[in-house]
Amino acid sequence: MNGNSSKPPAWAGGGGGSGGYESGSDHEGGGGGAGGMRKPLLVQNTGSWYRMGSRQSSLTAGTSSMAIMKESHVSAFLCTLIVALGPIQFGFTGGFSSPTQDAIIKDLGLSISEFSVFGSLSNVGAMVGAIASGQMAEHIGRKGSLMIAAIPNILGWLAISFAKDTSFLYMGRLLEGFGVGVISYVVPVYIAEISPQNMRGALGSVNQLSVTIGIMLAYLLGMFVPWRVLAVIGILPCTVLIPGLFFIPESPRWLAKMNKMDDFETSLQVLRGFETDITSEVNDIKRAVTSSNKRAAIRFQELNQKKFRMPLILGIGLLVLQQLSGINAVLFYASSIFKAAGKLCSLLVNFFYIYLQVLATGVTTWLVDRAGRRILLIISTAGMTLSLLAVAVVFFVKDTVSQDSHMYFVLSMVSLVAIVAYVIAFSFGMGAIPWVIMSEILPVSIKSLAGSFATLANWLTSFGITMTANLLLSWSAGGTFVSYMLVSAFTLVFVILWVPETKGRTLEEIQWSFR
Repeated sequence: MNGNSSKPPAWAGGGGGSGGYESGSDHEGGGGGAGGMRKPLLVQNTGSWYRMGSRQSSLTAGTSSMAIMKESHVSAFLCTLIVALGPIQFGFTGGFSSPTQDAIIKDLGLSISEFSVFGSLSNVGAMVGAIASGQMAEHIGRKGSLMIAAIPNILGWLAISFAKDTSFLYMGRLLEGFGVGVISYVVPVYIAEISPQNMRGALGSVNQLSVTIGIMLAYLLGMFVPWRVLAVIGILPCTVLIPGLFFIPESPRWLAKMNKMDDFETSLQVLRGFETDITSEVNDIKRAVTSSNKRAAIRFQELNQKKFRMPLILGIGLLVLQQLSGINAVLFYASSIFKAAGKLCSLLVNFFYIYLQVLATGVTTWLVDRAGRRILLIISTAGMTLSLLAVAVVFFVKDTVSQDSHMYFVLSMVSLVAIVAYVIAFSFGMGAIPWVIMSEILPVSIKSLAGSFATLANWLTSFGITMTANLLLSWSAGGTFVSYMLVSAFTLVFVILWVPETKGRTLEEIQWSFR
């Protein structure tokens, strides 16, 4: 999903747990035609600040608040900005260890191996969070899951900021990791479920953009403030996220799944604006509701059914291939080159690469609903393949050239340019879009189980690539980049042959297309 996750991402991304559905509302028909559509009542248990008891009271007591919610893109955008605090926390956690390494080792008297354990524990916690995320999102909702995820993040940062030895340091990192694991799954799913179809890709890409911004902030602030102060600053995103969640509606699709039909229509109306006829969208979601049984729990062996096979292959495959392409190893290599030049130089280089990721992901956010997911993934994976090929060739040629020669210097510059091109190409598509597609294509009846598994697979792959990067580069730098190049080339073929275009289609249309 990103340089540390993925993303993850995740958006990876990154960042939804949905089981089957059942119907049973009083207004099963969805409201009739446009002229006769009854505006849904603003009821008390929507889990938001909408607390009015009738249409009349809602229009009087809520006038000022609703004024900014009349356009669907404003409402969904504001909701996305609030939940994007979670991925910012995600990125901040991933970026924290690099600029603080020397100071933490010195202050607490740690060995390099002890600090390495500290750095890797966030991945361990994230795997646990990924396992729990689907069931959490299934049973307590998307907002409830994010609230719960925010608490261990806050406690984790406090534990790190007050740490006197490895016990608090490790405990804090594990707590942060757990929260990040939940966030990496729930946020992209929530954004996909609230977004209008013409903006879902752009708003979904905000997930990965926020992760890269969080990493960049950690690197930037880490150059200027002590590590304990940086840990306290890490509390801020989730501290703002918790109250912010009270001011946004719950996912309407999750409410429909829970058979809370009044709340479902209310949430959707608030998201789309009170002047918008939501009849068609309500009916589409209700058809999805009636197509399966909410209480029919999907078991692992049932995931092999033909109607689930392709969404699972695509959703899990893209998130695994995202990490197997070696983004963590490439960034590790890029930063290690400059360590000999001093800590400041190394941090500046890392910041430069993260800044490139932010810019490229921002471009993706702007393009994804204009150009489409497929074309951006094709351009991204093709660029990654060519860049990695150039790096691999350079390494094989450098072995035959004297280190004092001009050719060696030229080859070194070519490899650095190729790595920059790789980072840009990765961020242009493979960083954000796998999380967007995962949140779009997984059928509602398996989303909690399959989405949780996809998130876990992403974190496991990220952990494996990170742990093996140093070993592989020591074995053969050229061979390592060839292996990542082959994965990127396979990903290009995978996208061309099997990944469908989801731009401009409702979630229900996308999921029905696999039946």
